[in-house]
Order: sequence, then C-alpha cells, then structure tokens
Amino acid sequence: MSSETSAAARAADLPFQAVFSDIDGTLVDANHHPMPQTAPTVQRLTQMGVPFVLVSSRATGGITCIHRQLGFHGPYVAYGGALIRDEDGRDLYSKTIDIDSACQIKEYLTSELPQVFACTYGFDTWIVDTREDPRVKQEEFFIQDQAVESSDVRGTFGQRGVHKFMLMGEPDAILQAEREVKKRYPQLAVVRSRAELCEISAGGVRKSEGVRMMCQHLGVDPARCLAFGDGLNDLDMMGAVGTSYAMANAEPQVKEAATHVARWSNVQNGVGRTLEELLREC
Repeated sequence: MSSETSAAARAADLPFQAVFSDIDGTLVDANHHPMPQTAPTVQRLTQMGVPFVLVSSRATGGITCIHRQLGFHGPYVAYGGALIRDEDGRDLYSKTIDIDSACQIKEYLTSELPQVFACTYGFDTWIVDTREDPRVKQEEFFIQDQAVESSDVRGTFGQRGVHKFMLMGEPDAILQAEREVKKRYPQLAVVRSRAELCEISAGGVRKSEGVRMMCQHLGVDPARCLAFGDGLNDLDMMGAVGTSYAMANAEPQVKEAATHVARWSNVQNGVGRTLEELLREC
C-alpha cells in the first residue's frame, strides 16, 4: 500500500473530514503567535489527508505566517469570508467593497470617527495613514506582517476594490463606531472581532459562507467537519459544521452555542490537545 493510499485509508476511519479553525483567541497564544506544540498535530492531520483550514478575519499575510510557523500548507478563508484561496494560493472567491464606496467610507471614517484608527485591506495589501501609531505597531507584532504607509485608497487598490476596513481603538470608542457605521452603511457587514477591533466588509460576508464554499471545494460534508472558535464572529462558522468546539476562554454565548466546550484555552494549546484526544479515540 502506497503512503498516499494508507493516508487516505486512515482519514476515512476518522469521524471528521476537515477541521476549520479561527486564529486569534483560538489557535495562538497571548501574543497572537502560533505555539510550536501545535505543529505536530496539524502536520499529522494534513499528512493523513484531513485538511486543516484557517478561517479568520485576518489579512492574507497574517494567515500564511501561521502556515509557515506550523509547517503545513493548506487552503484558507481570509477577511472573515471575503477572500477564499485554495491550497496553491489561487483565489476561489472574492467579494470586495467597490472602490468608489471604499473611498467614501475611508473619508467618512477619517473625518467623522477620529477616535478610532482605520486600516484598509485588499487582497495581499494592508495600508495605513501612518505606521507610527502604536496600535499599528501592536497589530504588526501580533500578526507578524507589515503595513504600507499610504492614504491613497483608489491608487492602491484600483478597480479590484477593498476587502476590509478594520477599526482599532478603546472598547467604548469601538462600540460607538460600530453603531454609527451600521446606521450609516446598513448594506455592509460590520462585526466586532474583539472589544478593541471592528471589521467592516461587503454585505453578506460571513465565515459560514467561507466554510460552505471551502467544503464544496474540498468535496467534504459540512456535517462531518469540526470547527474551533472563541468569539462572537465565530458563531455562524461553528453553526455551519456538524461538530463545534468553543475554547475554554470563549465568550459565554459561544460556549452556549457550540456542541462542545474544549477543556483547554488557546494559550494551553486547546486546539492541538483536543484534536489529539479525538485522534486517540479513533
């Protein structure tokens, strides 16, 4: 029996066909960096033919750095479902805010919501008005990627449009910004990913749609897939699969909605340890 055949046979014996995982608050440590002890488990799964798919509000650079550090390669869902790429990095799906609307939104954020700092993302590019803002420096450290200093949204993204705006600020300011943006732009998807962050995407962008499209691409049954998450923006993703795990550090609403609650938090390698338990039971 060849190694590929044996891997397929081992995968067929598992109760799940693919694993979907959020990143921040789920797969990474307190510094938002992947943990070395997670790598062997993820590598073992992929070697068995079970896709390990990252589903995140992060930009592409903040996702592919996880691939590199954990030593695996795979498809992923970026920008909360607005961009889906296959295992070779090719776009399977992309939904952007059109460039005219994006320019208007950026002008509104700058002039009407000065209490928050706005980042603009499209495909593999992340631009900010200044990289000297401490919130930008912190985000660069967290996701291990660098922003480009520019205020020219149209010149940077052109007709391809913008995948996401991310607002950074104090929790009260973010809460207020979320309310005001939703009121002014009801056609957009506006979601707080953390108390200090608010994500703005094209209407209809959801992690669950990313999971559904990825399952079609992979040829797997969503009912036989796992998902791991911790935040409110993970709820619809977790509801799109048959088995979901809320991390031990997850918000109460997420724990109530999940089919299971992991015994460990993200900083305790909860995803890796839970998967190891499941593999031992098979």
